[in-house]
Amino acid sequence: MSKHHIEVTPEMKASDEAFLEGRTVGGDRYIKRHSRQARWTHGVTVLCCIWLMISGAFVFVPPLAQFAGSDVVFFFRMSHRVIGVAFVAVPIISAFAAPAGVKHIIHNNICHWTEDDKKWMILFLPYLFLAKWVHMPDQDEQKSGQRVADGALWICGIAMGITGVILLLNSTIMPVGVVAHSVLLFLHDLFFFVMLVFALAHIFLGAGIFQPYRGMWKVMWKDGLISESDALYHWGHWAREVLGSDNGVIRKKKGE
Repeated sequence: MSKHHIEVTPEMKASDEAFLEGRTVGGDRYIKRHSRQARWTHGVTVLCCIWLMISGAFVFVPPLAQFAGSDVVFFFRMSHRVIGVAFVAVPIISAFAAPAGVKHIIHNNICHWTEDDKKWMILFLPYLFLAKWVHMPDQDEQKSGQRVADGALWICGIAMGITGVILLLNSTIMPVGVVAHSVLLFLHDLFFFVMLVFALAHIFLGAGIFQPYRGMWKVMWKDGLISESDALYHWGHWAREVLGSDNGVIRKKKGE
């Protein structure tokens, strides 16, 4: 058996050493998924929503109102109005500050569904109970399930904002009548309960309670970065596109 000797030139050796050094210094790769503005808007909206749920319960549920007393209910009613204005105003201000971001969100939510998108929706319920054995298809930047949930949250949030503003005007400077008030209140409550269902599902996944999403809360509540491995697992098509372009890819040393 003949032996072949491969000669390594000084240039090849230097190139190899530079490559290995780059891998060592470069660290792990992360993808920028959410901007600082998106994270702040999401955070303020979530906090407003939580307080609106708490205060609204004491304002609109008679047994809770009787239990709390008139002074407490008055505080909750006033805070419900103030935080309600912030709930409406913050996303609008953010949208005017970054219209390209709004366009991007709308595009992700109404884009054409691929076969992978349809398959993901079909497999979602089995995946919740058999995550170790169910392989989910690759997804784009927005999963098909996310489009459904986020779309519902957007619609409910807008509807609650509109009905809430009219109810506020009705009780202050622009009375709309008893019948209209009852209808608006019913719609406000209806969209609240629909939003609550999707919000609980959003929290279940986004907070990392479901094991495959463990640590996902950091992407929205910390630095907006997602690891290369998690990005490929959850949004394979999008991750490979970003990693291929190297646009928005960040290297972090271990321990950072």
